[in-house]
Amino acid sequence: MNEQTLKLTQDWDKTFPKSEKVDHKKVTFRNRYGITLAADMYTPQNAVGKLAAVAVCGPFGAVKEQCSGLYAQTLAELGFVTIAFDPSFTGESGGQPRYMASPDINTEDFQAAVDFLSVQDVVDAQRIGICGICGWGGLSINAAAIDTRVKATVAVTMYDMARVNANGYFDSENSEEQRYEKKAALNAQRTKDFSSGEYTLGGGVVDPLPDDAPFFVKDYYDYYKTQRGYHPRSLNSNGGWNVVGCMSFMNQPINTYSNEIRSAVLVIHGEKAHSCYFSKDAYAAMTKDSKYTDNKQLLIIPDAVHTDLYDGGEKKVIPFDKIREFYEKYLK
Repeated sequence: MNEQTLKLTQDWDKTFPKSEKVDHKKVTFRNRYGITLAADMYTPQNAVGKLAAVAVCGPFGAVKEQCSGLYAQTLAELGFVTIAFDPSFTGESGGQPRYMASPDINTEDFQAAVDFLSVQDVVDAQRIGICGICGWGGLSINAAAIDTRVKATVAVTMYDMARVNANGYFDSENSEEQRYEKKAALNAQRTKDFSSGEYTLGGGVVDPLPDDAPFFVKDYYDYYKTQRGYHPRSLNSNGGWNVVGCMSFMNQPINTYSNEIRSAVLVIHGEKAHSCYFSKDAYAAMTKDSKYTDNKQLLIIPDAVHTDLYDGGEKKVIPFDKIREFYEKYLK
């Protein structure tokens, strides 16, 4: 299983400062579709023996140089071996064509990260967790539902990408007629793209920001389009996904058997986030008629909005103490 040779920058080009408490290096690994993924690996300095490990990804349309890297580096400071990886078709990872998403392949990306961590000399293969942010929060739960090697999952400020693509925000487009119109438009776009020989980008976060933009759009702008979180490889900071890039999420639901997850899951969301309903509903579905509720938790952060859990926001609200306690308890 040969890996693709990727061109990886060796410069520190993150949106957060480099920690002097951890060692950092670039690594690559393949998923079962043959796509080579790029990741930043963070290891506690002077690590002794085999440690618990966590693979981090997200948000949806972000890159590992943004908040997933911040989470990974911080968790490494707290004693875990971590990787923050770019999903297939994005960032420094491989996969053609670019800027596509798939509920199957992107769930597999998490499983491939577990493959990689499982064989590292510094990692205890029986103590591996995952952490998904935003759209990758939903995908992390999907991965936990199929990968029994995952012992603990943290889903932060999560989106259910299948639900939002099929039903729209707040389920405002949840009808057969509205779904048909969206599918008709996407398939018309496919014909145009095939005729032109290239895929049309859907556009990232709107810029300039309209005066009448909804709050959640302003929230995204404040992160992706400012010095706070902008990155040149980030889809959300720039041209976005292809128009047809997320099409398969419309009729391929995720988290179907989430109430059968036996391993531990911690779901974290901001109280004032527009997206909070995703986490509340995901937690309810995960615990409904389930025999495995004792290790499931829902943590709502008072006053926090969606992107506050990307980098902490002005109030530094990311509950790393709670995340540490959770992983230490269930990755022991």
